[in-house]
Amino acid sequence: RQAQGERPSLIKLIPHQGPQRGSCISGRVSLRYSTMPKEKSQKNRPGFLVTFEGIEGSGKSTQLELLAEYLAAKGRPVLKTREPGGTSIGNAIRAILLDPSRADMVPKAELFLILASRAQHIAEVIRPAIAEGKIVLCDRFVHATIAYQGYGRGLASSFVESMAGHAAESIRPRVTFLLDLDVSIALDRLASRGELSRIDRETLAFHGRVREGYLKIANKFKRITRRIDAARPIEAVAQEIREQMDLLHV
Repeated sequence: RQAQGERPSLIKLIPHQGPQRGSCISGRVSLRYSTMPKEKSQKNRPGFLVTFEGIEGSGKSTQLELLAEYLAAKGRPVLKTREPGGTSIGNAIRAILLDPSRADMVPKAELFLILASRAQHIAEVIRPAIAEGKIVLCDRFVHATIAYQGYGRGLASSFVESMAGHAAESIRPRVTFLLDLDVSIALDRLASRGELSRIDRETLAFHGRVREGYLKIANKFKRITRRIDAARPIEAVAQEIREQMDLLHV
């Protein structure tokens, strides 16, 4: 997970100098691909969206960073971002959503705040980046809204899916990586992080419903969703994600 208030960042083709400030991989795994041959030409290649999904503590942000390094080493322009957030408006909404003192927030208010953040995010960041030929790596997208606000909060999944579709407009991920992890393991990981957000502090039952929702969504959207066993070592997970991306011929 990235720190609150962090803006999306464009990966440039520069020599690896180790994890940067705010990197979720600091002190864990840092891969180098400097010897990898680059494609002959990266011009006029279409941009597209790749999303990372999973319950809290599943390792989404870490894997997003590692994939960004890999793609940049291949010469592809990459934009890293997240939801909720990604813009100044989105980050303000994110702060409200994650604030532990906002325990009285009702599910429908939570849903529409997330959708407001997404609408701004798509208009200001995602759509322009795709138009410029960038691969946009996003930590959470529509799958998360259905899993958390639908299955987790108990709002009708059909309603949540419909509203999420309106907010996303025509933007769809080319591939979604669902990092699947047992809830008890995920919560143990969260406990080691220190301060917990409003969502982190939800009950075991809530996180269990979210995971169940994610698995049902993955089954429904089989064409774009790749379920990844996130209980394995970081590098094993990263390797599987790289292999899946290579199948897209990026």
